[in-house]
Amino acid sequence: MTSNIGSPAETTQPVGISPYLSKRIFTLQFTSTPRGARLARRLVAVRLDEWGVPYGTEAHETTVLVAAELAANAVRHGHVPGRDFHLSLRVTAELARIEVSDTRAERVPPRPGRLPEPELAEGGRGLLLVERLAERWGWCPRLGAPGKTVWAECALT
Repeated sequence: MTSNIGSPAETTQPVGISPYLSKRIFTLQFTSTPRGARLARRLVAVRLDEWGVPYGTEAHETTVLVAAELAANAVRHGHVPGRDFHLSLRVTAELARIEVSDTRAERVPPRPGRLPEPELAEGGRGLLLVERLAERWGWCPRLGAPGKTVWAECALT
């Protein structure tokens, strides 16, 4: 795991600013292994709880599940030997946005709304879960580096 946490001002709520206007950001790189994916899921769960989205709530469970699926997909489908995947969590009062980037550009997921039916899918059904649980999701080429970023937004209210 490689730490790439921003300044403390990025990860804590500024004093005197309405929680509806503030944004909390957590970013880290993880080894592209099942262990890295599990660690990503656990750290997202801890950070959400610290930021006021408590364990056991629907918003917490949904966001953690979506983050876990995106991280697992980065390990399974985006793995390049010797390369980490990057996870970013941005939380506002209404929304959690999870972005997972890997360095494998030639393997991309289908566009939202174009996933195969569950009974026709050859592999797992992780993106089907993401599509049903998240408000929005998608993917784009990774900015400034090879690969792609798969993102999802989950409602917190």
